[in-house]
Amino acid sequence: MQFRLEKRLTHSPVMAMAVPAVATVLALLFCAVFLALTGRQPFELYAVMLTGALGSSYGLSETVVKAIPLMLCGLGISIAFRMQLWNIGAEGQFYLGAFGATWVPLTFPTLPAVVMLPAMVICGMAAGGLWALVPAFLRIKWQVNEIITTLMLNYVGILWVYYFVYGPWRDPKGFNFPLTAPFPAAAMLPTLGSSRIHIGLLFAFVIVILFVVIFRNSRWGYEIKVIGASERAARYAGMNIKRNMYIVMIMSGAICGLAGMAEVSGIAGRLQPSLSPGYGYTAIIVAWLAKLNPVAIVFVALLFGVLQVGGYLVQTYGVPASIAAMIQGAILFFVVGGEILTQYRIVITGLKGAEPADE
Repeated sequence: MQFRLEKRLTHSPVMAMAVPAVATVLALLFCAVFLALTGRQPFELYAVMLTGALGSSYGLSETVVKAIPLMLCGLGISIAFRMQLWNIGAEGQFYLGAFGATWVPLTFPTLPAVVMLPAMVICGMAAGGLWALVPAFLRIKWQVNEIITTLMLNYVGILWVYYFVYGPWRDPKGFNFPLTAPFPAAAMLPTLGSSRIHIGLLFAFVIVILFVVIFRNSRWGYEIKVIGASERAARYAGMNIKRNMYIVMIMSGAICGLAGMAEVSGIAGRLQPSLSPGYGYTAIIVAWLAKLNPVAIVFVALLFGVLQVGGYLVQTYGVPASIAAMIQGAILFFVVGGEILTQYRIVITGLKGAEPADE
């Protein structure tokens, strides 16, 4: 008896939905075993994480706050992934977006909010988009792998921000801490009531609606899908592949830059080195777990917001906050492994009358 993998001719929508759900459950069980081996009660800790993140108005608001940058970065990289452009540079584009947005209030601190905030949005998106343009140019011009260039540019972008907050933009009244001067009130995004939930959430909802319309009802959305499936077929159909690559990568970086703008303007109130705890990297898991579906990205981002907030709370039980990162990594591992089942089926050979096994 032998087992082999056979390419599926058609993809089951049930499998596409079931694999991420099962992968998440398996990841939680895997981490539960690890916690149990260290002498802890895993399901009790999961309950603490869940109730702490969703059991109060404060916990719920903090969960949404953590989910907003994940939503925006996840949406940004999803459009590139749809076209088989592997933008791993969301973290750097996030920081460049925050950098571009910060330039406005530091240079023009007296602008009214009605001018200041749109200018910050434009500059943040422009900085993120231009940062993504570099790997797009290298891919199109010399076929340089965008996975490598976008990943390496993350470090360049982060260190670029570090240079400014440690140097030219350091607040002279900041007691030598690497922080810029606080933003004026006009540069802060409006929030929902007394919570920290800012209108960056509205940005995400608008982009979701825009993406749903583009991918389902527009010719350009169809071109993105075709190019992602087969460049040869797209070229035969007369589609401008290079132009679409430029547009998609710039849009991807711009949305990640918008996430940086929303974080620095809605939460931090100034540019600082530790602005992101890895939102750009976590967003890759969010996008994959959501199958690049814009609506699903919102809900998966909320799930990861729960993990991040819950991770901080379990520290009172002697568990490091890094448990959240471990769960996220486990989810990615099982989701990537589960992708085999959506693309292939297991065939059993060597048995008389054996039939191919779909699972």
